[in-house]
Amino acid sequence: MPTTKPLPLLEPDSAVPCCPPLSERPLTADEAERTALMFKALGDPVRLRLFSLVASHEGGEACVCDISDVGVSQPTVSHHLKKLKDAGLLSSERRGTWVYYRVEPAVLAAMGALLTRAGRA
Repeated sequence: MPTTKPLPLLEPDSAVPCCPPLSERPLTADEAERTALMFKALGDPVRLRLFSLVASHEGGEACVCDISDVGVSQPTVSHHLKKLKDAGLLSSERRGTWVYYRVEPAVLAAMGALLTRAGRA
């Protein structure tokens, strides 16, 4: 059971980041903790590649069978996908024997808003 608190997956119409843009004001300790979990999850090249594969996959979701060719073993792929899911960056759904992953549009919007300059869209 993870000891970290995942970022909330947001509804598509409520793309509000967990924190204000970094240029708006300093982050609180809690905001910095949640944001660091997200960046830490993306800080591994394999996880970043998996996240990109899911985010860019046709239909906005990808079966693990479609994205597992990233140069590591299948158990390692599963480990990295779990890390992304624990950080709140991916959601998943089991369909039969396969698991499908998706990046919610609001997660991408929230990540982008975090990195934009305050007052700019």
